[in-house]
Amino acid sequence: MSDVVDTAAVPPRVETPLQRFAADFFESRLAAAALVVLLTIIFIAVFAPWISPTNPYDLAKVSIFDARQPPGAENLDGLTFLLGTDGAGRDLLSSIFYGLRISLGVGIASGVIALCLGASVGLTAAYYGGRVDTVIMRLVDIQLSFPAILVALILISALGKGVDKITVALVIVQWAYYARTVRASALVERSKEYVEAATCLALPPRRILFRHLLPNCLPPLIVVGTVQTAHAISLEATLSFLGLGLPATEPSLGLLIANGFEYMLSGSYWISFFPGIALLITIVAINLVGDQLRDVLNPRLQK
Repeated sequence: MSDVVDTAAVPPRVETPLQRFAADFFESRLAAAALVVLLTIIFIAVFAPWISPTNPYDLAKVSIFDARQPPGAENLDGLTFLLGTDGAGRDLLSSIFYGLRISLGVGIASGVIALCLGASVGLTAAYYGGRVDTVIMRLVDIQLSFPAILVALILISALGKGVDKITVALVIVQWAYYARTVRASALVERSKEYVEAATCLALPPRRILFRHLLPNCLPPLIVVGTVQTAHAISLEATLSFLGLGLPATEPSLGLLIANGFEYMLSGSYWISFFPGIALLITIVAINLVGDQLRDVLNPRLQK
């Protein structure tokens, strides 16, 4: 019997779009590592109440006598503070876990709402054109002409503190970025035959916008979404550090950094240092994932 395998009888392996996308994404080891780190951060944020050593905001478990303990110190109950404690005696590791919940929650929620709002506005401007496009884009230009931090400061001063207030402020700051991105992509798709065919069939504008145009505008929108999520997290941290973002009962990473800033000169560096490192890792991981998504979704940028 011949040992030669008939290769003609073996059908060629066909990769699905998802498999091809995963293969292209994981070509970069740095991006793959960033994705693992980001998924770990999301896991910690979601399950923080169950995996934290203690609830740092439970007054029955926090003692002022444990304030400003260095990393590795133990309290009278035998609990080890791996990253030390802050000025109120709260376990810093647990505070970071809870702070990630707030920071990621605000960043993702504001990003999703701003994406939906900006995508709708951008699609409307590109589809109808004319005066509608002119008015919308002038509003977008006015919005983007001001620094984001300045707009956020004005809005927070008017709305006040709170998770819902800062989420609304970040949505108003971000929607223009999504609107401009979607409009630019939709203008290219607007002149293609499938849109003209849908228009000739007298399909409702809403169906043309969200069933035909929007799916073809998703690749750049996904990339902008990752970048803007990281921007929203850093912006929220900046506002909280300035004392304008979240109240002390809803701490984020920015507020944790602010809580330890006054102790820096006294040698208690860890109170601000470790939350700052957590914030840095989160933003860098999101940006690296976004950069790789940009390279994979845009064939012209592939190496």
